[in-house]
This record gives sequence, structure tokens and C-alpha cells, in this order.
Amino acid sequence: MSKTLVQPIGQKRLTNVAVVRLKKHGLRFEIACYKNKVLSWRSRVEKDLDEVLQSHTVYANVSKGVLAKTKDLVAAFGTDDQTNICLEILEKGELQIAGKERESQFSSQFRDIATIVMQKTINPETQRPYTISMIERLMHEIHFAVDPHNSSKKQALEVIRELQKNFPIKRSPMRLRITVPGQNLHSLSEKLNEWSATIVSKEESGSQLSIICEMEPGIFRECDALVRNSQGRLEILAVSVHAEGDTQVDLYDDEDIASHLPKESADSAPSNLPQKSTDSVLQLSEKMQKQTISSGNENAEGEVKQQKCSTCKAFVGDSKQYRDHFKSEWHKHNLKRKTRQLPPLTAEECLADMEMSDSKSDLQDYSF
Repeated sequence: MSKTLVQPIGQKRLTNVAVVRLKKHGLRFEIACYKNKVLSWRSRVEKDLDEVLQSHTVYANVSKGVLAKTKDLVAAFGTDDQTNICLEILEKGELQIAGKERESQFSSQFRDIATIVMQKTINPETQRPYTISMIERLMHEIHFAVDPHNSSKKQALEVIRELQKNFPIKRSPMRLRITVPGQNLHSLSEKLNEWSATIVSKEESGSQLSIICEMEPGIFRECDALVRNSQGRLEILAVSVHAEGDTQVDLYDDEDIASHLPKESADSAPSNLPQKSTDSVLQLSEKMQKQTISSGNENAEGEVKQQKCSTCKAFVGDSKQYRDHFKSEWHKHNLKRKTRQLPPLTAEECLADMEMSDSKSDLQDYSF
């Protein structure tokens, strides 16, 4: 007697599911999507709905396979068209992600915000930017929490406003070229003085006057409106201006910050680095200095062609020194920054960043 094999008919198994949930009319509705496709759809990168939805079906619970009732769909959405309802849930619903994915997303966005803050701010005393590790430490001190629903740039501007209340930090000025007719010079000069703008240079060309100045970014819109009303022209030469010359970041910046921290925070920060860490930093410093001196001598004699490291954006000597450079802590440190899409550091900045990293390891980790 033969036996028949009974198999389920019309059963569709969902794998690699990303759930988008929407609560409406006191009921919960869910749709099953492919991972990494929901954000692409919302940013208008992906336009094929079939590449986003695993099924044009509205569920009450995706994990249990419970379908939403038709009467509930009509009561909440006013229609029972599954595709249109899926589109609304896809646009307005909340994407459910796992804990580790959420933590990774927050950590990445926290680093992005810190990078934007670093690029847009300077130390008012040295006119130079803080390192990324200093900015992160300050963000920890004000207990900043990432909001995944807001853009990184908007949150970075909020962080800058909060930091300015307690720490020596300010927005780096913009450099602009303003061209106006000569008869409007007096009114423009009065406004620049009122805005505390720094005039870099003036140049006259016929009846037109060109002024290069630096001012706070918050005044840009008002300045643009004034120039337009004066039948002039406004050009942005640099969004963020830092002090010219060799950028040198030392522990002075960190001590200056520590002096403005609450007493408990300042006392909890380690005053001295461990002896082993200090010795390694000194050895790295001596090695970098020898490498710089030897490179300078070879340039003066004109005997050896200088090799440039594309990662560190610096000349590091002849072929042998070029190979040794790839084994140095300087190059390894910049290589790590390059993987995070951060700009390279000079030898001095590298030393300061390493010292700050060692100091930071003794601080309590920031938890989201």
C-alpha cells in the first residue's frame, strides 16, 4: 500500500526579515521587508517596491505569521488595498532593529557628529581645532545622547551650543569675498563692524569694491541679504577657517578644558600617564624627530629623492625610511583614521592623540 506525502500548499517562508511596525487606530500593523532596503527606499535610492517588500501582505504579527484582519485595515486606513497600506506603513512606520545593530548605528552616528563638531569649531585661544578624542570626551561630559531620527549635522549644531555654555570652544569663522558698488561701502563697513567681522583685505576695481573678510557662520544669512539689497555679490571662500601654520595639538588644550570641567570630573581625570605609556610615546617622538631631521638633511644635500606617504600626506625620506615609515606608530594610527574616513594627523598631532587615548581609557565608558 503506497503512502502519499502531504506537503503544505502556498506556504511562503520569510528569511532575513526586517519588520516595519505602525500603530494606528489602537491596532498594530506590520510588514515584512528585506534588510538594508527600508532606508534605501526612504532615501529614494531604491524605487522598486518588490525589492523592498518580501510580501505585499499586512500582518498583525510577522514573527508569528498572523495576518491583519480586513475589518481592522478598513477601520484604520479606510481601505483594504494591501499594497497601498504597505506603502503607508513603509513611509510612516518604525523600523525594528536588533540591539547590536542599534548600538552599532548609534556608535557610528556619535562618531559622525563628533567629526562635524571638530570641523566646525576651534579653540578661541589657539585658533586651532580640537582633536576628535577631545570632542568625544566633551560630548561624554555633557551626557549627549544620539537621536537616530535627526540628522547628524543638526545634532552637531546642538552639541556646539551646549558645549559653548561650559567649555572654551567657538564656531570657526567663514571666509567670504564681498563685492559691492563703491557708494555702498560706508553702510557695509558699519555692518561689518557691528558683526565683529575681521577684514582680511580690500581691493578696488573701477566702481566696484571687493572685501575679503571672516565672520561668524550665524551671520551669513543676514550678510547675504544685505549684499543682495546692495546689488553686490557674495562668494564663500572657506566654510571653516583655522589658524595658518603648522598645526600643533598638545596637552595644553586638554588642561584648558579640564579647568572648565566640574570639580568631580576634573579630579577623576588621570593627571599623569603610566610610565610605560610615557616611555613608548617618548620613543615614538624621538624616532619621528630623527626621521624628520634625516629627511631635511637629504633635501638640503639634494642627493636622495623624497618619498611621500599618501596615507599621512607627508614626505618621509628615502626608500629605506619610506619602508620603515610603514611600520611606525604614526602611519598605523593614520591608517586606522583612514578606515573611518577621518583626515590624517601630523606627527605632533599623532602623539597628542595617542596620549589622549591613553588618558581616556581610564575614564568611564559612555553608554547609550
